[in-house]
This record gives sequence, C-alpha cells and structure tokens, in this order.
Amino acid sequence: MAGGGYLRYVALGDSQTEGLGDGDEVRGLRGWADRLAELIARDNPDLRYANLAVRGLLAGQVRARQLAPALALRPDLATVVAGVNDVLRRRFDADEVAGHLEAMFAALTAQGARVATLTFPDIGRIAPLARPLAPRGHALIAAAVAHALELPGSDDSWTHPLPPDPMARTGLRAVGAELRWAGTFLGPWLVRRVRGRSSGDGRQAKRPELLPISDPISHPID
Repeated sequence: MAGGGYLRYVALGDSQTEGLGDGDEVRGLRGWADRLAELIARDNPDLRYANLAVRGLLAGQVRARQLAPALALRPDLATVVAGVNDVLRRRFDADEVAGHLEAMFAALTAQGARVATLTFPDIGRIAPLARPLAPRGHALIAAAVAHALELPGSDDSWTHPLPPDPMARTGLRAVGAELRWAGTFLGPWLVRRVRGRSSGDGRQAKRPELLPISDPISHPID
C-alpha cells in the first residue's frame, strides 16, 4: 500500500516499541511506534492505532501473547520488532528467535497486513553501557520506517549525519551519566535476572485496542 493509505496499524514488540526511553512513567511513554502512527495520521486522520508491546518480553513471548490479539484486530499495517531481549540471555538461539519472527511475519502477511520490521544498531558501540535509545533515536526510527513505507512527506533525511550535540557529555560528566544509567537500568536488570523475573511481569499493553490518534497515548500504572 505505497503512499500510506493505512486505516489499522498494530505494533508488536518489547520495550523499544512500548517506548521505553522516550518519555517516562509519569507523563507516559511515546516511542518510535507512537511517532510513526502520528506520521501516518497526518494524511490519514481515520487511522486507528494499537500498541501491544510490553517491555522485557522474549521473541517467543511476543509471539505467544501478542500475535493472536494482533490478528483479531485485522491490521492493514503491522510492525514487529523483537529479539533484543533474547540476545541478552545466556541461552540465546538465533534460529529459534528467527523462527518466532518469521511465524509472526507470515501470519500477519497471510491475513493481508503489510509488515515492517527493523534491526537496531550495535548499541554497545554507541554507549559503553548500552543505555536505551534517547527520544531523538525514536524519532529517527519512526522517520526511517515512514520512508520505507513511502508515506507522503517522508524522505531520506533520517540518513543524514546528526548535528553536534551541544549538550553532549564528555570526561567526568560522561562517566557520571553512565553511572547514573547503570544505577537506574543496569542494576535493576541484573537483580531481575538473578530472581528470574522480567521487567514486563504483570504489565499490560499500553494501547491494546485500535483507537484514533487523537486519543491520548499513555502507559497504564501497575
């Protein structure tokens, strides 16, 4: 559906699709999928959007928990991004993860949806402690997917080098920022791994039904 005449967009995935790193639990999470929905809605105000993503899920869990609800919503556009959490597990099996992803792609495509996915860069090369994508990163991902979908008004500007960040941290400030990130994200992640828990335990999708973009996009409180 080149040109972007989409009416029902459903996003499946984990923390990045949920929007972790773009917003917070008080104001709500935004993320690249929400941003993409907003870009689609500029020329398709009748768009209905659902986001089934939940942080911490493995690819198999995304398939088990989100595929059937996604199919029930009968999307004409779906995004599926999962597998990053699998890479962080000691027993990571690339073939198994690929199988889950391919099964989701096939089921959604067979029902008539256009399916888009993406791969994340080597975050370890960007930040020593692999902190989550910043809001600017989510905006670039949304722009990249919009360009791939040939949405009206999209272009390849997302590929251009970013201007220098006047707020970039260097020296001790950079070290301090990394340590704060470790305390906020890495420490709790390690504790959950030891306890055999996930950040997604007990959490529900923030937007499980197809709703107009004019409806607030927010994250439920546990």
